[in-house]
Amino acid sequence: MSRKNILQGLMAGTPSPAPAAAERPRATKGAIGAVSRSIADLKARAVIEVDPFLIDAGGLQDRLESDAAEDAELARSIATYGQQVPVLVRPHPTDENRFQIVYGRRRVLALRDLGQPVKALVRDLDDREAVLAQGQENTARRDLSFIEKVNFARQMADAGYDRKAICDALSVDKTLISRMVSVSERVPVALIEAIGAASGIGRDRWLALAELMEKTDDDLDTLISTMSLTAEGQGSDQRFEALFSYLSGQRRREPPAPLRTEPITGHDGRPLGDVSRGAASVVLRLRRSHAKGFEEWLLQNLPDLHRSWQSDRNGK
Repeated sequence: MSRKNILQGLMAGTPSPAPAAAERPRATKGAIGAVSRSIADLKARAVIEVDPFLIDAGGLQDRLESDAAEDAELARSIATYGQQVPVLVRPHPTDENRFQIVYGRRRVLALRDLGQPVKALVRDLDDREAVLAQGQENTARRDLSFIEKVNFARQMADAGYDRKAICDALSVDKTLISRMVSVSERVPVALIEAIGAASGIGRDRWLALAELMEKTDDDLDTLISTMSLTAEGQGSDQRFEALFSYLSGQRRREPPAPLRTEPITGHDGRPLGDVSRGAASVVLRLRRSHAKGFEEWLLQNLPDLHRSWQSDRNGK
């Protein structure tokens, strides 16, 4: 059986002529194995209308943040022209009277707000088939940012999917998946979520940030707090740049040179303590057992001693 793209099978029309207003689905690059059901059977399935409140969340998190302006524009478009592209749902695994979203989350939310039913394809997909369809549809309709793909790949890996399945879902090759894994292993999830989608930040910049993360001694809370304060009220691209600039400005602290330590003796040759001289300081240590009160006398008379030293220095 020839290999087909899952979305082509799910979204393709029947052989009979389609209405003039119907949209042709966008095909994604690459192909994945057939998903157990015949393409002919999928094509025969009709779009049905579903109450949006009967559709529950499901699958993996694909977007790191929502765009209020884009969501509002989508709602306006649906209100004006109707829902042009159906969503994909599957029967709910624990409630036969409900559905679980595979893709089309934003459309479902918009239709809830509009009080309109959802045009949906219902497909009996297992978890693997659902996540493959979700990943490919997102790649086809609106490219996820690099870090959103990284986050999606991380979730798939955590759920036990192999590299091939992740490549198929995101329509990327194994080399890019390896780079995504490299970023996800070095940049904590909490930091990625605090930054957001960062749509203007590509692969190379994220790889550079991952390298900087290996060199910093700051904890996660410090990094998030510093980034948030620097880019307060700004977008995710600016948050990334704020963090990148902060980490780039850090210098690996060189260990301080060891202090030169010399013993201090009294007029009778008995040890009193020691003095350590460094580039920025001099440390005088007197052992109480040896100084026998001299340390207190020294502290009390230090102003007079300093005055005497200053007078000698000034030649008075």
